[in-house]
Amino acid sequence: MTPHDWLDNDAGPVVRPYAMTQGRVAPVDCDFDLVAFVVATVPDLTSGPQLQPEHHAIVAAAWEPISVVELASQLDLALGVVRVFLGDLRSAGLISLYEPPAASQPHDVDVLKAVVNGLRAL
Repeated sequence: MTPHDWLDNDAGPVVRPYAMTQGRVAPVDCDFDLVAFVVATVPDLTSGPQLQPEHHAIVAAAWEPISVVELASQLDLALGVVRVFLGDLRSAGLISLYEPPAASQPHDVDVLKAVVNGLRAL
């Protein structure tokens, strides 16, 4: 085997995100807002043919409400990968998703203009 100069012992196992999601790049049923809260609906998953270790880790981490972005950070997974796995778990009824009201409503243009003007004043 030829050594690669882009890989060293500190890198650990290298797995591409699309390999983890079997080529899927988007969740099955919807997109997940970064600040949406995820909560597991079951205490523990039983093994199944479509469940990967990452599914189990998500359910374990989401036993208490956790945001999508915190979940990705805590599990050290790419955000896109977490969203795909959340789509799997949501379609199976294993998690619930709660979006903050502000995330589902359009932003107020006047507030955004006031923020921009305030930043310019600095």
